[in-house]
Amino acid sequence: MPVIAGIRITPITARVYFAVQALCGALWWVTVALSAEVRDATLGALPAPVIAAFDIPLFVVGSALAATGVRWALWVVTPWTVLVAVGMAVYATATTLAGWGALLMAVAAGASIAAAIVVLCGRAPVEWIVTGPFAFRTAERVGTRGLLARTGRQTLAFWGTFLILVPVIAAAVEARWGLRIDVPPAVHIAGGALLVVATMLGVWSAVSMSVHGEGTPLPSQMARRLVITGPYRYVRNPMAVAGIAQGVAVGMLLGSWMVVAYSLVGSLLWNTLVRPLEEADLEQRFGAEFVAYRDRVTCWIPASPVVRQV
Repeated sequence: MPVIAGIRITPITARVYFAVQALCGALWWVTVALSAEVRDATLGALPAPVIAAFDIPLFVVGSALAATGVRWALWVVTPWTVLVAVGMAVYATATTLAGWGALLMAVAAGASIAAAIVVLCGRAPVEWIVTGPFAFRTAERVGTRGLLARTGRQTLAFWGTFLILVPVIAAAVEARWGLRIDVPPAVHIAGGALLVVATMLGVWSAVSMSVHGEGTPLPSQMARRLVITGPYRYVRNPMAVAGIAQGVAVGMLLGSWMVVAYSLVGSLLWNTLVRPLEEADLEQRFGAEFVAYRDRVTCWIPASPVVRQV
């Protein structure tokens, strides 16, 4: 059962989320009626009375009904939230208005989808993450040179997607929606330095995986042997540490708080949803060897491995 920020993700907590969403939605509409600043920041020039006529019953009341266990309400509030999020994103992009409204609705849409899935399935189906092309499978034997070539291609694809394409789009959206915050030059410089260090760690980790583990970073081509040398001697997830640090560094370079947030939220989700599945697979394949490694090497903070006294 996944745990996020100390909270177990169950149908009950999903329903609690909908209750909180209903309350926040109601409070937001009250604030919109009382504050021109909030109205401008979240709705721009959109007609508040017209939107309220639809949003209060479909979003606020729908969320409240979902919180009480009315299952059909999930099929009302979730599609409506997604529809509003898309509409607000288009509006904010076209007009540069209501950026905060677009961002908040995007977050609400993602959370509503996740909560609805948990309620409808009766649990958090985290195994969906590692199915199909993302299922855990050991790499075929192709030799070290072949594995290094595959690792290089995978790394470039990952960097190109998650460290260039997504951050550039996020930073552009942040600026277009009027959410950008100016940062001092020192932040950009620190981001560049962090990116260099994190990239070196990422390359070292990937090469170690190919050379010593006979595998690649891709879940469908996992190492055939447990890697406990190189950076893996000091931390169990050096590639994840490197990837998160790279994401934060890119955000600092771009001066984008949204990119930094995207990296940190991604790390939270990876640690909560993916890491337990990955470590369960490693324990199943390597048994006591992995258990001993897990017990003596920390997960996130690099440190000298603990040597057990015999």
